[in-house]
Amino acid sequence: MARARAADGGAPTMRDVAARAGVSAMTVSRVLKDDPGVGADTRTRVLAAVDALGYRRNENARSLRLGGASGLVGLVVTNLANPFYSRLALGVQEVLSAHGLRVLLSNTGEHAERERDVVTDLVAHQVDGMIVVPAGSSQSHLAPAAVHHMPVVLASRPPAGMDADCVLVDDFGGAEEGTRQLISDGHRRIGFLGNPPVIYTGAERFRGYWAAHEAAGLQPDEQFVRRGLTDVAAAEAAARAILGAADAPTALFCTNNRMSQGAIRAVHALGRPVAIAGFDDFELSDVLGVLGVPLTIVAYDADEVGRRAARLLLERIGQAAGTGQAARRTVVPTRVIRYGAAPA
Repeated sequence: MARARAADGGAPTMRDVAARAGVSAMTVSRVLKDDPGVGADTRTRVLAAVDALGYRRNENARSLRLGGASGLVGLVVTNLANPFYSRLALGVQEVLSAHGLRVLLSNTGEHAERERDVVTDLVAHQVDGMIVVPAGSSQSHLAPAAVHHMPVVLASRPPAGMDADCVLVDDFGGAEEGTRQLISDGHRRIGFLGNPPVIYTGAERFRGYWAAHEAAGLQPDEQFVRRGLTDVAAAEAAARAILGAADAPTALFCTNNRMSQGAIRAVHALGRPVAIAGFDDFELSDVLGVLGVPLTIVAYDADEVGRRAARLLLERIGQAAGTGQAARRTVVPTRVIRYGAAPA
């Protein structure tokens, strides 16, 4: 049966329910709170009006009026097109939903100004806390005073100019181990496809790539280094340029799954046996290895990044304002997976 509409055509309010039932708004509120002092006939009329109008209480607004928690947590990420962030979000939701909290997800597209706007909105809505993957180098908008001392945990990238709990991946160690594996396979000319160096992960993974060369007594050839790449198409174009040069690299190290996918497309198009190592596992990477594209993947549990961030946030939410331990940092380990043969 079609539901009745509110008087103004919008979402029904408590006053609409009261008018339909012929009672006061206060009586409606008492019925919805299961007040035993409300008579059975009145309760029946109010509940019938609620059902007819499809009225739903705004629990968030109600809790704020009563000075309670909102039951909401903000999650701010930089690029939902990257599967890493969907896995991180699933990890966050897994932990928070078990504690009765809901997640408000926002995507900034790596735009610092958009991130500031999102954070401002979340603070205005008085969420219980935030988990943020920061987009820019300035994080003043996340400082305790700026967010009214709301609990904030950073994920994937560390705090800059402020103290905050954070969950990181072993970016340096993973990149060093992945590059070292290529060197162990006999590669001496290894190209590099990386995301912007201003991004923490990009800087740390480049540092690991360089450190592995230095440890082996090698010097990377900077003409085969491309940084500042942001998507698969840019990575493919960069890989084609690198591999088309004289004395081209026999291997490529890529700083994330989008870089790796671009490199794989370039290698396939050129029909040249080039080994690829990259951060972040991705769907069908094992199949590509079987099909003859030698892949070395630096993998880690992206869900665990989200789970750890959520646990840290829950601890902060449970602490009284102005109390608690110093900012904490936890690092999720990486491991190297080999798909297919990796000849030099």
